[in-house]
Amino acid sequence: MIKKSRSFLIFIIITAIILLNMPILVNSDNEVSLNCKSALLMEASTGEIIYEMNPHDKLEPASVTKIMTMLLTMEALENGRINLEDKVTISRNASKMTGTCLLLEEGEIRTVNDLLIGIAVESANDASVAMAEHIAGSEEEFVRMMNDKAKELGMADTQFKNPHGLHEEGHITSAHDIAVMSRELLKYEKIFDYISIYMTKVTVGNKNYLVSELANKNNIVIFYDDVDVIKTGFTENAMYCISATAKRNNLRFISVIMGAPSTGSRNNDARKLLDYGFANYSTYAVGKKGDVIKTIEVLKGNKNTVNAIIENDVNVLIKKGEEKQIEKQVLIPEKISAPLSKGDKLGEIVVIKNGETIQSIPIVSQEDVSKASFFNNIYKAIRYWLGD
Repeated sequence: MIKKSRSFLIFIIITAIILLNMPILVNSDNEVSLNCKSALLMEASTGEIIYEMNPHDKLEPASVTKIMTMLLTMEALENGRINLEDKVTISRNASKMTGTCLLLEEGEIRTVNDLLIGIAVESANDASVAMAEHIAGSEEEFVRMMNDKAKELGMADTQFKNPHGLHEEGHITSAHDIAVMSRELLKYEKIFDYISIYMTKVTVGNKNYLVSELANKNNIVIFYDDVDVIKTGFTENAMYCISATAKRNNLRFISVIMGAPSTGSRNNDARKLLDYGFANYSTYAVGKKGDVIKTIEVLKGNKNTVNAIIENDVNVLIKKGEEKQIEKQVLIPEKISAPLSKGDKLGEIVVIKNGETIQSIPIVSQEDVSKASFFNNIYKAIRYWLGD
């Protein structure tokens, strides 16, 4: 009898472990049960919020702060202010950082690429300060840039005090704002070369001694082959935080968890939200970047026609099963007068669901069309009368 009881108990424990680690498919009409202070699920291409819990609560983000540090780094790389091979001399300020670090030494020279790996994979505080100083000249100026960018993105719940996320009074953000800056970061395709790294080796120190392999702090990748780590974070004040993203087919979600009691709870909650999104939503493709919607006749122009195109890929987020409820209307004139500039709005595609407009997508001119000159008009008239 005792053996049977033990066997039954072992069976219950094993079953519980399996169930806890299985992806949870949640019906979209049901509440998602989470064990954290704040959470949000966003679809990346549209920015639409699918699930939220206390989304604007102002909380400490710990190292999730480094999403903004990486965003400003990618922005500086794109506009040519810095280069991946730039050599960065480590300052005393950076070398004195505490917490998770690469153990960079004062006077040591590292590349921007090295520092970006350190920030994305190891969540290194010293690398974050070194990058901040390289981009802005000082940590204080970089923090000003962080707050300016937050304001630009509409992150009204956010006030940054440092580029790394260690506890500092007044250093706060929200699940909503983390999702917003995560979405902005993911627009830079190059960032996936860093946030998707699971393990790597780095050398640090003036004598280039080898540090043991760096392992990405987000072990949620063990459960998801398609998850890219954006950033994790922990301090005693912030507790366990995460911003994670996953993509299946053309659908990408951003899952944000703040104030979870443990690593396991944080990862499990992030996984629940991603599963919830993939189980219940899909995207309806309206059009792709550069698609020619119509060729329009141009009046009084140096060209007779212009292509009306979509500027960017356009997808509409819908619940699964709603595909048949979607229709498109193209509103565009047959003719238009010159002059036109590339990108000028010529019309729009209206996406309708159940008779209600859910999105309007501008259709724009593919190129410049100048107003025809006097001689150009004479030439056109001659061709017309000759039947050419």
